[in-house]
Amino acid sequence: MYSFVCKCGWFLLVLLFSQAVWAEDGRPDCGRPFTLGLHVHGLLYSADLDAGIDKDFADTLSQRSGCSIQTSVLPRARIWQLIESGALDFSLSGIATEERNTYADFAWYFSNKYYLLVNKSTHVQKLSDFEGQPAMKLGAIRSFRYSTNANRMVDKLAQAGRVSYASGLDPLYQVLILGRIQGMVIEPFDIGDVEAKRIKDTTQIIEFNDPPVPHGLIISKKSISPAEITKWVALVQSMRNDGTVLRIFEKYFPPALAREMVVF
Repeated sequence: MYSFVCKCGWFLLVLLFSQAVWAEDGRPDCGRPFTLGLHVHGLLYSADLDAGIDKDFADTLSQRSGCSIQTSVLPRARIWQLIESGALDFSLSGIATEERNTYADFAWYFSNKYYLLVNKSTHVQKLSDFEGQPAMKLGAIRSFRYSTNANRMVDKLAQAGRVSYASGLDPLYQVLILGRIQGMVIEPFDIGDVEAKRIKDTTQIIEFNDPPVPHGLIISKKSISPAEITKWVALVQSMRNDGTVLRIFEKYFPPALAREMVVF
């Protein structure tokens, strides 16, 4: 009996030790501080409040990894340049393209659709109405990519000189109110901004009818090794699995919408 208990005790100790080693090996290497770029974008991040989904996610990522992650606020176009060069380790809420996949990896944590916000005075009821009127201009954030039909529209209108670019949402809202553009591409994070800026009554939303697009942690291939990238991807997946990401989104969206965006 004593021998059996001892053997069981040793087995449990070995098992616990193995799990501890595995957990330690599975965590990212925190031998240096990391950098992460935030961009101002609706509910994702507000510079005035220093708050938003991406800020909460970045703070949780630092806590869960045990690593020091230094955040800064940058234009989205600049973020992609720094990720490509390796001067920036991470950013958030990024979507993949063929070009971006050459210099970045992604750890998906939510998925959402895109919409066309148009001024009601345009009497636009569907996408083709907007595309078919040469006088109408579209507003877009520089370096942003969207869903399939949204990208097709933006690229088509850009070739025709019908896209006005800005560095963020606020300038686009301003020119939309002034009538210098007649529409802009938005996503669920922006709808709160639309209501807050009191233009809800003068605008309407048209769906692109595309499936939701995955968004995730952007990881620079230039600054982080493949083995370490695997650990960061696994860490983000664990945050999804245990409900951490869902709880973050439920702070900003109704529970049903939060679950729709996070569980995919």
